[in-house]
Amino acid sequence: MSRAVLSIGSNIGDSMSHLRSVTTELGSRVVACSAVHRSAPWGGVEQQDFLNAIVVADDDAYDPWDWLRLAQQLEEAADRVRVQRWGPRSLDVDVIVCDDVISEDPRLILPHPRAHERAFVLLPWLDVEPDATLRVDGADVPISELLERLSADERAGVIRLDGDGDRLW
Repeated sequence: MSRAVLSIGSNIGDSMSHLRSVTTELGSRVVACSAVHRSAPWGGVEQQDFLNAIVVADDDAYDPWDWLRLAQQLEEAADRVRVQRWGPRSLDVDVIVCDDVISEDPRLILPHPRAHERAFVLLPWLDVEPDATLRVDGADVPISELLERLSADERAGVIRLDGDGDRLW
């Protein structure tokens, strides 16, 4: 079984629909999906807030490269345009981890090299897998501990949405 943790985000167009397109496409492969969170943009580019979530998916037929290809297909279907690093986007789908695979390939670095620095990844992930760990500098670190390492401002910039219309799955 190939299990992937995907971070999804959007801040252009109908962001909620873009996020829902991921869970719709994944269908029965979705094992868990976090609540949607609103987060301040990351990376210093002036833009509107993002909607973010974590999706945990399983598929016996998928390897990490399949998850990456699917992520890119989903972004393309949402008319993702890569104009500016950390800039606005209709849909961003990042493979955070895939089983216990470690990859140094520049096209697919696993675990995701900056996930441990991003509250918009860690807080939603904590929603669905409170005991999850992430490999950082060769050690498996609980995501709850990684969150504690982030600044209060970084954590406070991620707000959980709890309305009925804010569910993806």
